[in-house]
Amino acid sequence: MKKGTAPIIGKWLLAAVAIVLIVWLSRSVFDVDANGIRRWILSFGFWAPAIYMLIYTIRPLVFFPASVLSIAGGLAFGAWQGTFYTIIGATLGAMLSFIIAKSVGKSLVRKEWTGNAGKIQSQMEQNGFLYVLLFRFIPVINFDLISYAAAFAKVRFGSFALATLIGIIPGTFAYNFLGSSFISGNPRIIILAVLVFAVLTAVPILIRNKWNKKQ
Repeated sequence: MKKGTAPIIGKWLLAAVAIVLIVWLSRSVFDVDANGIRRWILSFGFWAPAIYMLIYTIRPLVFFPASVLSIAGGLAFGAWQGTFYTIIGATLGAMLSFIIAKSVGKSLVRKEWTGNAGKIQSQMEQNGFLYVLLFRFIPVINFDLISYAAAFAKVRFGSFALATLIGIIPGTFAYNFLGSSFISGNPRIIILAVLVFAVLTAVPILIRNKWNKKQ
């Protein structure tokens, strides 16, 4: 083993252990449903929106599912207010993930990738805003993975933040509208919310597939 290799391996092992611990905590200690989160958030009364946005901001640090929290926002605040609060919290959370990835993964960020990965890195550097925007439009793609990938691919912070802010609007509304529909108890509203969710999820995927074919 080369000199200096052992400390590097040790750091990666510690990082791996930390990630496993965080995932375990998010799935066991924090294993609650959307309705449970709603009740807990609303218990803060006047401060509920601020608490919700704060939780969404630090959510990437505990690997808690963004979809569950978004639905909880709709349950707690309704479709429109829930969407507004979620967009703020999700954007701040994405920016936090981006900054952390830049800081922790400096060796990866500075490294020039080769092959297909190198092409992707080059394209994202040149068209970072467009790539992030397209990925954000698709709610089924892991939210945090996009943030980390953008950081490693050297996407500019401003482009990343703006693309995230715009790109998450359709999916965020879909999740919040779906959550708020369950509170209404009206079957028609629930069916409409499900249809809206399906359309806002499917259309971006179709657009992305057509865009990929052109590329």
